[in-house]
Amino acid sequence: MNTLIFKLVKTASFNRLRCLFMLLLIHCPGFLSAQQPDTTSPLKVGVYVSPPFVMKTEQGFTGMSIELWETMADDLHLAYRYEMVPTFRELVQRTAKGGFDIAVTNLTITQNRAKQIDFTQPWYDAGLRIMIDKDRKTGISDVIAGLSDAGHLKAYAWLALVILLATILLTLFDRRFDESYPRRWREGLAESFYQVMSVATSGNAGRKNLFGWRGRIFSAFWLVCGVAVLAYITSSVTSVMTTLSLTNQINSLADLSEKTVGVFAGSTSEEYARSKGLEIRSYNNIDDAVSALHQQKIAAIIGDAPVLEYYEHTHVESPVAVVGPIFSPDKYGFGLTLHSSLSDRLTIELLGAHERGLIASLRRKYFGER
Repeated sequence: MNTLIFKLVKTASFNRLRCLFMLLLIHCPGFLSAQQPDTTSPLKVGVYVSPPFVMKTEQGFTGMSIELWETMADDLHLAYRYEMVPTFRELVQRTAKGGFDIAVTNLTITQNRAKQIDFTQPWYDAGLRIMIDKDRKTGISDVIAGLSDAGHLKAYAWLALVILLATILLTLFDRRFDESYPRRWREGLAESFYQVMSVATSGNAGRKNLFGWRGRIFSAFWLVCGVAVLAYITSSVTSVMTTLSLTNQINSLADLSEKTVGVFAGSTSEEYARSKGLEIRSYNNIDDAVSALHQQKIAAIIGDAPVLEYYEHTHVESPVAVVGPIFSPDKYGFGLTLHSSLSDRLTIELLGAHERGLIASLRRKYFGER
């Protein structure tokens, strides 16, 4: 087609037409290079499953994005076929390379993506929120880590050494002065260890008084030491568990520092969490992320607010909660290959969908009255 146009310009008798065409070539380099979808074959539509915008069923695909796209495609008399991809990243990359004519899902419009693909008029306002496990409990590993960070484990090690020395000394003492004490070292050490731990944990010194009033004073002093040890251990564990209970509460982005969070591979949540220096784990879909959340592999999930809210609303059996306000607000649009002739046509259709209330109707259908 380009060759034919050049021949027409070359053979035209009107110099003005030739000059005008050359000016178009110079100042509008995309005039001839704009990618035109092949109208003789169905459009290749890439989809990423992200309920409630795209959902896979036995019959195919459904969801808010799918319904909106199919309505516009019918109005424009476009034929199409779907192909599913596992991540946002692959959806954008394949659209940029011409593998898809259009990308349909809750695709956030960003500067980086706009350098690779075209976007239609935004059709949905969204942003990021946080999902947590409501039943998340403090595990023994968390308590041990907390005791270590607070320096209590070192103190416990010294106490263990003292208990060991006290057991040995008590064994030597009783073997010498108590005729009824077991003669075998194994039984003697076991008996002394029991006596030491009995004092340390319950304050019970069930021993013979071998030295009269002096022995009683020593036993009383030993009881005080045991009570002090027990009080220290109890108070240190309690304080650590209280601190963990407070620090494990997640209500906003500020509570995620030094915690591992789940994000969706290739999504804006992944980019945002990485830009904030958070430790992240990427998942292909929300089901995998929620499973990791319940297994305590991650402390929370950062994702698109409507996606997280829809999951919480439709999975009442799952103890999850979406907390905190929306942050990093963004907008969704449909993605197309660069310079696609469909961009303007779909944008016009989207404006019409807004004006006649179609998008508002779809929002109510999937999210209820909000």
